[in-house]
Amino acid sequence: MPNTQFYQRREQLLQSMQANSICLIPAADHVTRSRDTEYTFRQDSYFQYLCGFPEPQAWLVLSNHPNYKKSLSVLFCLDKDPLAEVWQGRRYGPKQAKRQFVIDMAFALDELEEKLLDLLDGHDNLYFAQGHNDEADEMVFSLMQSLREAPKQSMLPPNTLIDVRTILDEMRLIKSPAELDIMRQAAAISIDAHKRAMLFAEDGKNEYHLEAEIHHEFAMQGAKNPAYGTIVGSGDNACILHYTENNQVLKNGDLVLIDAGCELQGYAADITRTFPVSGKFTQAQAQLYQLVLDAQLASFELIKPGNTLKQATDLAVRIITQGLLDLAILQGELDDNIRRQTYRQFFMHGLGHWLGLDVHDVGIYKIDGQERPLQPGMVLTIEPGIYIAPDATVAEKWQGIGIRIEDNLHVTETGYENLTQACPKTIAEIEDLMQSTNQTNCES
Repeated sequence: MPNTQFYQRREQLLQSMQANSICLIPAADHVTRSRDTEYTFRQDSYFQYLCGFPEPQAWLVLSNHPNYKKSLSVLFCLDKDPLAEVWQGRRYGPKQAKRQFVIDMAFALDELEEKLLDLLDGHDNLYFAQGHNDEADEMVFSLMQSLREAPKQSMLPPNTLIDVRTILDEMRLIKSPAELDIMRQAAAISIDAHKRAMLFAEDGKNEYHLEAEIHHEFAMQGAKNPAYGTIVGSGDNACILHYTENNQVLKNGDLVLIDAGCELQGYAADITRTFPVSGKFTQAQAQLYQLVLDAQLASFELIKPGNTLKQATDLAVRIITQGLLDLAILQGELDDNIRRQTYRQFFMHGLGHWLGLDVHDVGIYKIDGQERPLQPGMVLTIEPGIYIAPDATVAEKWQGIGIRIEDNLHVTETGYENLTQACPKTIAEIEDLMQSTNQTNCES
């Protein structure tokens, strides 16, 4: 991501803020895994969006105070420390960070509280994400109290606190060309990982073998981490929406549902595919699978500017409900079943969500109580599913089948771009891919 992009975002935020305002954005910190070990560091999404600085324990300060000739950006970060860097890795330090990330001023983190007192003084408004970071909350409100208690020094804290997320969430919802390029790369890597898992799957392998294949493909292409906990659910494990144990043996005759996407430069991909362990769908599996696919493809046609996600959801629900009636899994009239939401025992989640720096990305879905129209630059998932529990009161042939198909769509000026189109999805595509591997294995 070019530094000009971060600069433009900061300027857009400053222009959206009220006059004489200051904004404070804290970076993420390390998270303890156990005793003295930590999880792999992942930068806070808001901080990443505005700055791109990759280290923990940093702060970004932005101001449009009228006394400044132009807007002001200030970074506080860990200072250079040769001994600490031997143990913990290299640091930019303030001088290099100022140059590298096109920041007006940069200081060592141990100067933060003292300099923030001066920076906060005299601003009318403070933009801050209260409740997003407990430690940051505590420090900011302590500084505000210190300013209130220093009238003799003629220091005044901002008198209005405004949630900066109301601006940033709207900015993040519309992706720039540079962001879309990264998301296309993340999608391409994730597609290769899903195909690799399909090719590797066979009777007797374990779910965690497929998870390992997926993560290996991510890492080999430069995406060191998944965007979320990878789901590999075979058999009736696919009916558990957030199944992550991934420790059961694959069996011929079962389907396996994989929900996995890599994270690249902070941006998530989110793909779900469902396929047969044997490489061949049974008749019952194929009937349910085609129903889910039909619902997805029909809902795609409503993904265009001016339409809403609710419209696409309603269509998918209608198609799935009618299909369940046709298969005698549901009984009665279509409209009555939709009204009573009988389908929710088999399709119990939403049709999709925003996608970006977070896998469930920021952005409101309604405006003034009305469904939000889609706009060019939005990226969302479309993921219908059918999940029939092993103890459901349906014919035995349907029991224990879980299916979800998920793609990542970029809303364009005239419709949509499917970022994950190249991931095999039709019954024929999946069976051809898997049967070609099985044939190769037999010949070898």
